Amino acid sequence: MNTDINKTKWKCRRGLRELDLLFRRYSEDNLDSLSQKDFEMFNSILDLEDQPLYDFIFKNESLNSPEKENFILNNIKNFTDK
Repeated sequence: MNTDINKTKWKCRRGLRELDLLFRRYSEDNLDSLSQKDFEMFNSILDLEDQPLYDFIFKNESLNSPEKENFILNNIKNFTDK
């Protein structure tokens, strides 16, 4: 799984600085402890384009994917509130 973790860390590098900082910090602190299901969900979120992600995280515009939205709200946005 180490190769998968390295690939995921690379995917955290984004074109929008805000997302880049958010995803890289989240991955540094949490990637090793995610369940396989959460790891896969995080990777599927990283496969999305930057603008819809930015709009959901910072402007509360829907991604039209309740599972991804819940993961972001419960894990990534919650992580930033710590």
